[in-house]
Amino acid sequence: MKPKTILAAIIFLSGSSQVWAAPATVYDAANNQKSLEQRVAELEKMMTNRNRVQADLQLQLQQLQDEVSQVRGFTDEQSYKLEKVLQRQRELYQEIENRVSQVYEQTKSDIAATAIPTVGEQAVSSNLSENEAYDRAVALIMKDKRYDAAIPEFQNFLQQFPESVYIPNAHYWLGQLQSIKSKPAEAIKHFTIVVEQFPDSNKRPDAMLKLGTLAANAGDKTKATQLFNALIKEYPSTTAAKLATERLSKL
Repeated sequence: MKPKTILAAIIFLSGSSQVWAAPATVYDAANNQKSLEQRVAELEKMMTNRNRVQADLQLQLQQLQDEVSQVRGFTDEQSYKLEKVLQRQRELYQEIENRVSQVYEQTKSDIAATAIPTVGEQAVSSNLSENEAYDRAVALIMKDKRYDAAIPEFQNFLQQFPESVYIPNAHYWLGQLQSIKSKPAEAIKHFTIVVEQFPDSNKRPDAMLKLGTLAANAGDKTKATQLFNALIKEYPSTTAAKLATERLSKL
């Protein structure tokens, strides 16, 4: 073969190789373009999912905040109602004390005229059951307004039923009656028994309040302050503690 012919063949073959290689470059670019679009689509999908999750979380958070607000409003309302109830209890407590004192002063002469016999002369209470005897004594105060008559009735009850569950109550009522009769020493004796000997009695905070009040009336501010503070510390949620706080502020 002639040299010119060989050279022409080489040039032809070289050109053919370039033509055959060209489609491969276009194919790779197309694949790369497709891969990029897929990645962008995946990223957009991820962003959409994240935005949806954030929206759901935001909605849940708002719902929780609304529920907390509702619970807080309900709690505030209940606290207000409870305070109103406690205030009413304090008012009733004070009103009962005032009425007992007023009624006693107004009917003192009539009560003295209708006083029952002394403990040793009584026969009616000795045969009564424990509950009947206690109810009879209380009725003399609350129903009949016979305060002088109630004193020996409670004294008789203490003798007849020394193990009764009503013993601290009986001492408390005797303290009340002696206080009304202007016998503070006798009243203090009975209230002190309730405080010192019956720590579990529901009358104990009331007895502490009475002792503090009697001390204040006697001018012993130190003793009154001590009793009121002890009452507030031991029974902070009781009506007696609320009254002690009010009286303490006036010392």
